[in-house]
Amino acid sequence: MKSTVISIFVASAIIGIAIVLSGNGGYKNGGNDDVPANNVSIVDGRQIVSISARGGYTPSVSVAKADVPTTLKIETAGTFDCSSSLVIPSIGYRENLPFSGTTDIELPPQKAGSTLQGLCSMGMYGFQVKFQ
Repeated sequence: MKSTVISIFVASAIIGIAIVLSGNGGYKNGGNDDVPANNVSIVDGRQIVSISARGGYTPSVSVAKADVPTTLKIETAGTFDCSSSLVIPSIGYRENLPFSGTTDIELPPQKAGSTLQGLCSMGMYGFQVKFQ
C-alpha cells in the first residue's frame, strides 16, 4: 500500500514537471505567444497574410496595414487536427481546410485598430491579425 502511494506521488510530480517545462501548460497557439511576425506582403496592391495551420496557427499574431484589400493565405500540410476546421466569426467564415494545400480567404479592407480573430472549431487554437 505504501509503495503504491509513493508511486502515484512520484508519477504526479513527473507529470507536473513536464507540464511546467513545456512552457505553456499544454495550450498550443502556434508557439509565438503574441510576438508579431513578418508574414505580410503586398503583391499587385493586395496585402497577403500567410498563416500555417497544423497543430495550431503559426504565427499566432500578425500585423497588417489597415484600409488595404487583404487575402488570408492559410497553408495546410498534413493537417488532421482541429486547426483544419477554421472559424473567423467577424466575417462569418466557417470551413474545413484541405488536408494539404492553400486556402485563400478574401477580406474587405479593415479599419485601423481592428483585430481579426481566427479560431479552430473547438476554440483550442487561434490567431490574430491586427490592422494598423
